[in-house]
Amino acid sequence: MNKWVYMFTEGNANMRELLGGKGANLAEMTNLGLPVPQGFTITTEACTQYYEDGRAINDEIMGQIMEAITKMEAITGKKFGDKENPLLVSVRSGARASMPGMMDTILNLGLNEEVVEVLSAKSGNPRWAWDCYRRFIQMYSDVVMEVGKKYFEELIDKMKAEKGVTQDVELTADDLHELANQFKAEYKEKIGVDFPTDPKEQLMGAIKAVFRSWDNPRANVYRRDNDIPYSWGTAVNVQMMAFGNMGETSGTGVAFTRDPATGEKHLMGEFLMNAQGEDVVAGVRTPQKIDQLKDVMPEVYEQFVGICNTLENHYRDMQDMEFTIEDRHLYMLQTRNGKRTAQAALKIACDLVDEGMITEEKAVAMIDPRNLDTLLHPQFDQAALKAAVPVGKALGASPGAACGKIVFSADDAKEWAARGEKVVLVRLETSPEDIEGMKAAQGILTVRGGMTSHAAVVARGMGTCCVSGCGDIVMDEENKKFTLAGKEYHEGDEISIDGTTGNIYSGIIPTVDATIAGEFGRIMGWADKYRVLKVRTNADTPADAKKARELGAEGIGLCRTEHMFFGEGRIDAFREMICSESVEEREAALEKILPYQQGDFEALYEALEGTPVTIRFLDPPLHEFVPTEEEDIEKLAAAQSKSVETIKGIIQGLHEFNPMMGHRGCRLPVTYPEIAVMQTKAVIRAALNVQKAHPDWTIVPEIMIPLVGEIKELKYVKKFVVETADAEIAASGIDLKYEVGTMIEIPRACLTADEIATEADFFCFGTNDLTQMCFGFSRDDAGKFLDAYYDAKILESDPFAKLDQKGVGKLMDMAITLGKPVNPNLHIGICGEHGGDPSSVEFCHKIGLDYVSCSPFRVPIARLAAAQAAIANR
Repeated sequence: MNKWVYMFTEGNANMRELLGGKGANLAEMTNLGLPVPQGFTITTEACTQYYEDGRAINDEIMGQIMEAITKMEAITGKKFGDKENPLLVSVRSGARASMPGMMDTILNLGLNEEVVEVLSAKSGNPRWAWDCYRRFIQMYSDVVMEVGKKYFEELIDKMKAEKGVTQDVELTADDLHELANQFKAEYKEKIGVDFPTDPKEQLMGAIKAVFRSWDNPRANVYRRDNDIPYSWGTAVNVQMMAFGNMGETSGTGVAFTRDPATGEKHLMGEFLMNAQGEDVVAGVRTPQKIDQLKDVMPEVYEQFVGICNTLENHYRDMQDMEFTIEDRHLYMLQTRNGKRTAQAALKIACDLVDEGMITEEKAVAMIDPRNLDTLLHPQFDQAALKAAVPVGKALGASPGAACGKIVFSADDAKEWAARGEKVVLVRLETSPEDIEGMKAAQGILTVRGGMTSHAAVVARGMGTCCVSGCGDIVMDEENKKFTLAGKEYHEGDEISIDGTTGNIYSGIIPTVDATIAGEFGRIMGWADKYRVLKVRTNADTPADAKKARELGAEGIGLCRTEHMFFGEGRIDAFREMICSESVEEREAALEKILPYQQGDFEALYEALEGTPVTIRFLDPPLHEFVPTEEEDIEKLAAAQSKSVETIKGIIQGLHEFNPMMGHRGCRLPVTYPEIAVMQTKAVIRAALNVQKAHPDWTIVPEIMIPLVGEIKELKYVKKFVVETADAEIAASGIDLKYEVGTMIEIPRACLTADEIATEADFFCFGTNDLTQMCFGFSRDDAGKFLDAYYDAKILESDPFAKLDQKGVGKLMDMAITLGKPVNPNLHIGICGEHGGDPSSVEFCHKIGLDYVSCSPFRVPIARLAAAQAAIANR
């Protein structure tokens, strides 16, 4: 029989895969003797089984849950539904990877009218008892029965208006009793049956709801963004309630052992007296800072600080903790390695090394490479910032600079961003349902909430700029406008926000590129020390190449020569070449292009300072370059002394039904060898000139023939390349080595790699096209159906963003296995978009690639991911 349920006393921190992060840490805190309300964890395997059983909890799992309830009752001395000493529990999700706010929680479970009366009489605090009940009805209705929170919020707002109060805490016991009755009536109207009174029925409904929330839309989006497999499932934690809403001697809070925004070593957090946990994270009330707890309850504060130190020293990382104070008694509800900004992650990692807490390898391994992206993008220009006057200030919840047009809903943010607008999402407060809009926005500004509100936590996790808790904003969401500092802002107006200082500015403030220094440089140095994979860049211009070198690139893995043809004067000559009707005409046109290409290559060699440069010969189909405007067609006809009708006829003849699999890549120089000849001359002449100017550099051009699927194609084109290159080198009198390789992007090339390796000096996987041809998906059109594939669980992620290791990866592995024995000197890289994706980089390390190549701003991400792969596989 499988063990599906573990008491907290039976687990430990190493059981994360089975108990989820929350369950494993609750067990570990129990083992450490910390004040943890006891309970049990239903495993992630039970969640997987729930889905395999058609979203049902089978008898074996049900039986073990019932046994655990009995054990829990014995531990706590309380019983479900008891008239003397009733047991109330929380039911929370807990995946092995932290997913804050993405799944569901139910508090105060076990209440019914009779139990409320018992608690009311026993505690002498009827207001607390009815507050718990109305909260439970609302949560259960929303999470378990999917009624929706808004109906209950409307009833609360109506009640507060009738009573002339603004805060929930100002409602009396009688008010809350009446509210609970209204809630139950609302439940019956929406569901058609009475609200359940049996605590065990309530519990089973809640457990199913948490399992079900693993598959809710916001959780699915979060998992795709954070590489969390659907197959992991979530655990469920059933824990005795600790009540922070029993009055002014009770409270609840969230705290971090270090600042999650900056990484500074000091306790940071917030708490609310007479509140339950969701009040803090929802941002409904503005909380107090954690150090104010010292004045409110000094003994509890002292105990809490001691626990914080114990947990950070035990886990050797910054901790994010939830706690409740029940009538001056402190209870720890959760600890986990805290989400942090990229800037904070670097500082914390370096500080922990300096404090002797962790090794350099551990420091490298603990940073999420994807988050580095936030440090590599623009910040506000300091001169412009100095001249700007803030119109408001709130909490800098997630650093960075963001500016754009104001939108007021997540849906609008998605829609505006889809049409190319930069937007700032302005909300009263965000909720988990807003995640896609938050992703689409440049930044997020909220009226309510603190540093641990939903908006702040999720924005930090996404690396999105966020300013929260601007209570000076007077919001009018219905009419899509707000007022701040006496000025009215409407949808579409421009605004800038600073997620570091919390300042808000009217209009757009210019930005400047970020710079790498300090802790970033230290971490990158450690990463370079441990990684095996080289990291190159995909760059077509000297500016991109220079930026990539600044960010640590060790060469160019892909220069797309076609991008060079669109400059002033060049496109005309290139179009003449396309519309030529003889070899002589083509050569005359190519002769005009040659100096431009040579100059571009010289600039690239200079920017790369003697490191490798891989130049891919012309790849796209020719129809992409031809003119479409009548004026341009007439200009081309005049330049070639041809009629407009002749040119139009040539253009029409270039039309292809499936251009991605048409006349492109190596097929172009097979048809027109003079193209390869011109490009070879440009590559070699540029290399010779730069080598002459810099004798201390070693220039070895790497010429890449794209889209080869048959060895004879490569041999045919290579012959023209070698003849031309050798002639140029001989004429120069300079000893220059060069390589000719191929881009592996057709499945047949992988299958016949042993043959192709006899002619190729290197392979470079072009995984954009290899993925396209392996799946049979058009990367330009896949967006039309990929969402349906995610919903149906056919795919978990976009195969063009995250390498498909089972299919495309198997082809890559096959090509390496076949090619290396034939040509031991063969060096192999990847230059598709996957070269900057951390999980794809890890796979590239595993199968033995020599380098990855990615866009300039992803170079540090690839360097860090390569180091993590080396450390993990060591």
